[in-house]
Amino acid sequence: MAKKKKISYISVPSQIISSLSSSSLQSLLVSPTKKSSSFSFSFSKTNIFKLFSSFSRTPRFWFLTIFIFCLLGMLKLGLNLEPLSPCLTTQQQNQQHQMGLIPNGGFTKNDKLMAVVSSEERDSRLSETKMVEENDERKSEFWKQPNGMGYRPCLGFSQEYRKASERIVNDRRKYLIVVVNGGMNQQRNQIVDAVVIARILGAALVVPVLQVNVIWGDESEFSDIFDLDHFKRVLADDVRVVSSLPSTHIMTRPVEEKRTPLHASPNWIRSRYLKRINRDGVLLLRGLDSRLSTDLPSDLQKLRCKVAFHALRFAPPILVLGNKLAERMRSKGPYLALHLRMEKDVWVRTGCLPGLSPEFDEIVNYERKRRPELLTARSNMTYHDRKLAGLCPLNALEVTRLLKALGAPRNARIYWAGGQPLGGNEALLPLTREFPNFYNKEDLALPGELEPFANRASVKAAIDYIVSENSDVFMPSHGGNMGHAIQGHRAYAGHKKYITPNKRQMLPHFLNSSLPEAEFKRIIKFLHHESLGQPEHRTSKTGRDVTKYPVPECMCNDSHAHSRS
Repeated sequence: MAKKKKISYISVPSQIISSLSSSSLQSLLVSPTKKSSSFSFSFSKTNIFKLFSSFSRTPRFWFLTIFIFCLLGMLKLGLNLEPLSPCLTTQQQNQQHQMGLIPNGGFTKNDKLMAVVSSEERDSRLSETKMVEENDERKSEFWKQPNGMGYRPCLGFSQEYRKASERIVNDRRKYLIVVVNGGMNQQRNQIVDAVVIARILGAALVVPVLQVNVIWGDESEFSDIFDLDHFKRVLADDVRVVSSLPSTHIMTRPVEEKRTPLHASPNWIRSRYLKRINRDGVLLLRGLDSRLSTDLPSDLQKLRCKVAFHALRFAPPILVLGNKLAERMRSKGPYLALHLRMEKDVWVRTGCLPGLSPEFDEIVNYERKRRPELLTARSNMTYHDRKLAGLCPLNALEVTRLLKALGAPRNARIYWAGGQPLGGNEALLPLTREFPNFYNKEDLALPGELEPFANRASVKAAIDYIVSENSDVFMPSHGGNMGHAIQGHRAYAGHKKYITPNKRQMLPHFLNSSLPEAEFKRIIKFLHHESLGQPEHRTSKTGRDVTKYPVPECMCNDSHAHSRS
């Protein structure tokens, strides 16, 4: 029986068949002969080249090749290996350039030899970059502090004062009761004067009564805002402070005095009240705002500073939260505190307009006509005249231009203190657009931290005071009790930078639209080069309060240390 011949079949793609010649195709269909080795060599060397040349002309070949390379590149990227350059996206190249992995202009011939940068090294480089940026910000001229000329607190009382203290603090016959009004900072000023008046009369001071604020409805008591135990302890050698009248005087009807003139001298107070308090044992005074003269003997000026800068410390819950917010502001570098006076009642009382829109101007004018007693500015002056005289608060646009002219960097962190401005957030837009790092206590507080102080305007003002006093730079948009108190506090702490807007001289330049920006900045800087918190002697101008200008009575430098101590 004849052996059956076995037939073999080869499956070849149609694209390859069409590319082969007829002779080549024929050779594929013929069974191999003894020269199979030579045929195999010919097929593998010549025909494979033709197969590759034909297949490489198809789009699928290149798509498959690119896909394989990209797949391998992504696998290597995921394993933190050296990336394959053909598969790097533009975004990846930019990220690597920012981290210093590749130079500008793309890869060089040495890219493949670069060492692999670990994630820890990248984090370290980013951290170093951030530190450099923060250092650059700290070096900004805007954060530079004024020359304090070596002044430091210096409260050396005279021997005569110390000798009289023992008799005064041991007296048990005379008691002074005071009722203070207004906002927290206004009450603070009156408490300072109440202590000094008690010292002048040689009387014990009953803890001051805080009158309910008619505007805010705040019913806070002294101990809700201030640290009472600390207050008593610091003043123990100057004035005896008691929480209430003793049983020997509790049934005594206090003599109330309502006619204390402005800027009364110590001699006037003694002649008016001393005989009465010696006779009745209790004297009641109301509304001490600006009643005591700013020109007092040196020892009484020092007592004023002792009360304002040492005795009147905020209550622990307020102090803790205020310091927390200040630390959160400082966590990313220096910060500026602004006291913005843009509330509705401020525009009404000053006789000024907010400059937002005719609608808001009409609201202010209507309220002023309805309650003319609120107007504290000169009633015979027009709004425009008040503005040019520097009697109006700066609005957000003016504050922005002033800060930019003084060199405040765009990334400056700003804490703004004050009530809700008329017009809400819209009124703040010029500031927030130019300085996006713009915060108040509501922004910084964690959920629930402000809840215990809801509807307590005086407490919230105290929190603003703490954060503002701790700032690197402070600027008010308008004068007022808080601005004056913080000015004195910052001076007493070593003359920390305090910008006093020179409104009267700078506003004409604000209105000059033809003034080039560079010239505008030069003028504004020149107008404020001596208004940055440098030491100023109280006695250089009449009527200055020592709690605003503590030099020379409450501060001394090396050249005056012996004469002042």
